[in-house]
Amino acid sequence: MTTPGGRRVGRPRAVERAGKGADPRGELLGAAAELFTVKGYAATSTRAVAERAGMRQATMYHYVSGKEELLAELLESTVAPSLACARTLLTEDGRGARERLWELCRADVEVLCGGTYNLGGLYLLPEVRGERFAGFRTARDELKAAYRELVAGATSLEGGELDLRTDLVFGLIEGVILIHRSDPTRPVSEFARATADAALRIAGV
Repeated sequence: MTTPGGRRVGRPRAVERAGKGADPRGELLGAAAELFTVKGYAATSTRAVAERAGMRQATMYHYVSGKEELLAELLESTVAPSLACARTLLTEDGRGARERLWELCRADVEVLCGGTYNLGGLYLLPEVRGERFAGFRTARDELKAAYRELVAGATSLEGGELDLRTDLVFGLIEGVILIHRSDPTRPVSEFARATADAALRIAGV
């Protein structure tokens, strides 16, 4: 995802704290990612975000409108890379649906577990149901639809059974951050491949 200021914000479900000299909006996103996931969204004030980013609270409002804008951008950044990957995989002709489903699962897990902060935990916030976060929900729905299309292509499932297997696969992928957090020293690439293997078994491939 690219911010209005031109800075790319990656997923994870994590945005690295920006280094010295980074643009102010990037500093705010990095500070928000840290504080929202460590202290909690409700417990984090705009003043705390500004101070963590090394600026005054009043200065912060030159770059963002408030906490909701920061949260929305962080959430959307957790989906954008995997959605781009999914769109590419859906148009590929050289590999079967099984291989492309495995690749999407692997790539998604690598993104989810490859960062510093567990932004995936923010999905459960009640605030995310608000209109301000419609863009995130739309992108997430599109990503899930891509999973469904690949599961359908790799199996003979239809209707409710297809929906169920898609829900299970998607739930596994989004839930891996909790498993990874219990053993963060596990190599992410190895974890991603193992999770992709498990996802295919869940899908019934």
